[in-house]
Amino acid sequence: MTAKKDTNSYQQILKSTSVLGGVQVFNIVIAVVRSKFIAILLGPAGMGMVSLLTSTIGLISGFTNFGLGISAVKNVASAAGAGDVDKLSKTVAVFRRLVWITGSLGFVLTLVLSPWLSEIAFGNKKYTLAFVLISITLLFTQISAGQNVILQGLRKIQYMAKASMTGALAGLIISIPLYYFWGQNGIVPAIILTSLSTLFLFWLYANKVKIPKVSIDKKIFKTEGKEMLRMGFLISLSGLITLGSGYVLRVYISNRGGVEDVGLFTAGFSIIASYVGMVFTAMGADYYPRLATVAHDNLKCKQEINQQAEVALLILAPILIVLLVFIHLGVILLYSKQFLGVVGMVHWAILGIFFQALSWSLGYVLLAKSASKVYFWNELISSFYILGLNIGGYYYFGLTGLGISYLLGYILHFIQMLLVCKKWYSISLDNNAWKIFLFQFMIAVISFITGYYLNKVLGYSIGCILIIVSGIYSWKELNKRISIKELIAKRFRK
Repeated sequence: MTAKKDTNSYQQILKSTSVLGGVQVFNIVIAVVRSKFIAILLGPAGMGMVSLLTSTIGLISGFTNFGLGISAVKNVASAAGAGDVDKLSKTVAVFRRLVWITGSLGFVLTLVLSPWLSEIAFGNKKYTLAFVLISITLLFTQISAGQNVILQGLRKIQYMAKASMTGALAGLIISIPLYYFWGQNGIVPAIILTSLSTLFLFWLYANKVKIPKVSIDKKIFKTEGKEMLRMGFLISLSGLITLGSGYVLRVYISNRGGVEDVGLFTAGFSIIASYVGMVFTAMGADYYPRLATVAHDNLKCKQEINQQAEVALLILAPILIVLLVFIHLGVILLYSKQFLGVVGMVHWAILGIFFQALSWSLGYVLLAKSASKVYFWNELISSFYILGLNIGGYYYFGLTGLGISYLLGYILHFIQMLLVCKKWYSISLDNNAWKIFLFQFMIAVISFITGYYLNKVLGYSIGCILIIVSGIYSWKELNKRISIKELIAKRFRK
């Protein structure tokens, strides 16, 4: 019975990952096309401008959204899991009102601070109007996040997938003509219209979910809202620290190396965060609410965490090794030869993603258990040493140093998460997760050495063999847990 239950759990992980993973692949194709056009039409300087505008807005959003996009998922998932329709209706009603309040706060704050934001980000007030115009996106983004929380909390994976795919396509269709005809002057309209289209699509799919509407008085709003904001506030602070450290790093790079270096850093980080991060995004959408339903039981939490870590490593490893082998060609394909300066950075950072996968799997337990104080201090400490490593890495080794600091930062973060989870919840990684990690990381290190130090012909030859070895290993290990052949056969029979 336990074995069957484990198999079903692995199948649920793979099913949600395959659906949202497919969406992420589609989004990546769209992002590749968009990035290619930005690289050609705007160049590194234009990409740097986009990065500074969006990261500044992201910083304000992190300050004003009170972490509702994360904290409220647990409330929605818990109410839905308990089958309490009345509780679910009240939770959603309270949450939607909070979203409007916090979104409006972000909008007004950005509007008022526009001159100072321009001065901080660009060193002058030339971009004040740009910040005034894009301030409305704070409201759009928060409302969109609110709709996504409802879909995620109720685990409406198909709706999330459709909203995400159509949103990505709409953003592409809107952005490219604006960049083509207006160049850098099209950046602000593109940001606004893309944000508006995303809001419309998530609202459309969230309204397909039939949740009874209820009226809530001040007492209910205060009681329910206080619970969401209590956890969300510390999550927001920790998120703000993370965003703030990223923002400080971008401003530091801009001041020391110029806006072009910011563009190169953004391009390299996009490969790591967007193209590889698709697995984290796909898994996290279902993993968090699933973990929240068993948060009261440490043994069940440990089982969910280890299963998620195993699947994450088995899916990620072959992708990462392909990137290690072909990153030089990948940068040219995704951007242009102007962006080859990020190859060294991405090479080192890819090794860090192996540790990120494990710390990511462990980290969700803090959110699932509503351990907001532990989560806050955990993120605060890690943000400080990661920022220090990043600044030191860039100061001494340039963009490549940022890749090295990424690796060192996530090694430390992984060790930190192991200690926190062991001390507070007696949760650790089991032998299967360690075995998968050590084997795949060893293959990655060999791929790194061959790609970094050997000539291209020899490096590609050995690299292809290593990709095959990693892929076969992942296939066999996944098949042990899920019986992929049988799963595929069932799909075809259907």
